[in-house]
Amino acid sequence: MKSEFDKIYGLRDKIDEVDQKIINLLNQRAQYATQIGQIKRILDIPVYVPSREEEVIAHVQSINPGPLSADAIRRLYERIIDESRRLEREHFEHLLNQEQENRLNG
Repeated sequence: MKSEFDKIYGLRDKIDEVDQKIINLLNQRAQYATQIGQIKRILDIPVYVPSREEEVIAHVQSINPGPLSADAIRRLYERIIDESRRLEREHFEHLLNQEQENRLNG
């Protein structure tokens, strides 16, 4: 019985390691999204581009080996993309506020 509990603890340790990698990758993705947001601002194009979101989701669904379903991948990536858009908007708003402060203090 103890060995079965050891397996559970071992697997939980592996999950913790995977979670650390996921967090690192999500933050790296967020940094790229912020950079894209900065470029979009320069180009004066919208943060939200529905066709790009569908493109990303179709891509990750096509490379998904399972066991997560395509619908599960869609839900996960809709959330990830939503948070990326939020981050882009917040960063843009922060830059606008900085510009306004600079003009006032100029």
